[in-house]
Amino acid sequence: MNFVTPNDEEINPFLQLLLLLAYAVAGAVIFSFIAIIIVFLIYGTGIISNLNLLLSGDPRYLTGFKIIQILSSIGTFILPPIALAYTERKKPNQFYSFGKPQLLLLTIVVCTMIASMPFMEWVATANQKMILPEFLKGVEKWMRDKEDAAMKVTIQLITVRSNLDFVVNLIMIAILPAIGEELMFRGGIQRSLDKAFRNPHAAIWLTAIIFSAIHVQFYGFVPRMLLGAAFGYLYYFSSNLWYAIIAHFLNNAYAVCAAFYMQKHHMPLDKADQPIGFPWYGYLLSAIITIALFKFFKDSAERERKLD
Repeated sequence: MNFVTPNDEEINPFLQLLLLLAYAVAGAVIFSFIAIIIVFLIYGTGIISNLNLLLSGDPRYLTGFKIIQILSSIGTFILPPIALAYTERKKPNQFYSFGKPQLLLLTIVVCTMIASMPFMEWVATANQKMILPEFLKGVEKWMRDKEDAAMKVTIQLITVRSNLDFVVNLIMIAILPAIGEELMFRGGIQRSLDKAFRNPHAAIWLTAIIFSAIHVQFYGFVPRMLLGAAFGYLYYFSSNLWYAIIAHFLNNAYAVCAAFYMQKHHMPLDKADQPIGFPWYGYLLSAIITIALFKFFKDSAERERKLD
């Protein structure tokens, strides 16, 4: 079997995906081991009997849990696509197209993320109201329980007890996932699927589905899939991964900053996912403006490439 693609001198895209998966598994194992060693140094070997508390985000072991989250993000998402680029004997900035961001395009990305918020709220609310058929009630209960458990962990993670906590949360929840997940999903998976299928739209949406599914949050699946597709189109239109990373960062950083604001004003964090509430035409207007901004981004990116 020939795994070489002569046209672009890269290995077969399906083999790229297998290598990416292998690197991700290896990275997850190695960095989990490093995280465990660090946790042992902090809490001592007695932590073994409290592993469930550690992994559930118990406040007593929150520092250790955050260390695990940060190292896991680096080992599972950031390093594997970098390793893939070097496997192809290319620098990551060349392999994944890290061009210099243009001010106009950056401005459009920021405006798009802001304009899309009401529409994404409507999608998220609709997804949370999902009800399965009667014969799947057991599955629905399991999904709800998983969602509630994930929410409890999330609340512990975003709880800020000092300014340092806020900085750590910004790094752990916004910066590292924005870089790592965009490298892995848009740079790695979407890029390889596009080469495999020669259909950018199929690659974008399939990657978005995988991106949402891997988070294992059933009542946030649709909005996360749409976000994944949005990041994918930013990458596709611009051929520059920076715009997808910046959009991802803005989305996550907003959640971190909103949680920080709520705590400063003594508002309960379990109400953070409550919808603001807009009239129906507000949601419709948000969707129309978002689509128009994506079209503007696409046209502007094409003009920028012609100027280059």
